Amino acid sequence: MTATQASDNRLSVSDAAVLLVDHQSGLLSLVQDYTPEEFKNNVLALADIARLFKLPTILTTSFEAGPNGPIMPELKEMFPDAPFIPRPGQINAWDNDDFVKAVKQTGRKQLIIAGVVTDVCVAFPTLSALKEGYQVFVVTDASGTFNKSVRDAALMRMVHSGAVMTNWFAVACELQRDWRNNMEGLATLLANHLPAYRNLITSFQAKK
Repeated sequence: MTATQASDNRLSVSDAAVLLVDHQSGLLSLVQDYTPEEFKNNVLALADIARLFKLPTILTTSFEAGPNGPIMPELKEMFPDAPFIPRPGQINAWDNDDFVKAVKQTGRKQLIIAGVVTDVCVAFPTLSALKEGYQVFVVTDASGTFNKSVRDAALMRMVHSGAVMTNWFAVACELQRDWRNNMEGLATLLANHLPAYRNLITSFQAKK
């Protein structure tokens, strides 16, 4: 699948799954292309999107017994029944048989992926999944790394291989398709993660 072919297709609630890769306490300290508060908000916004649209979600960590540390506790709390794959050592999540099995068991062909760090934990499984025929949407603002230059190089590498770059707000809107589909659900999600949107809602309600 080429980058052009991938960009012609929209995300579908019925065909998308979410992969949250290595959002671990130790690795989070490496994220310098977003502020800690901004990045955490973006990750939790994507997680909320997965719950709002009831998308199959898979969590994975890398060598969490070492310095990479445990997964963000909020993610485990939000997805208590989701497949959780603590990889014993594989850097590329796609090299772990249990992770690939969990992905295949979703029956979905569109993978929405985010993780830490962008150039390794996101890029490597993205390239592997593309090679196996999946369509991959990388949520850039829920993925972080050392600096903007490293991020840009990683994103270009994935784009050239056929991945689609997006952000959590665009993912939410693309899955929603129409405001008349559970308007309150989407509006609440946006208000919880975008202060400017909360102000918009407050202003609108004040006029009633």
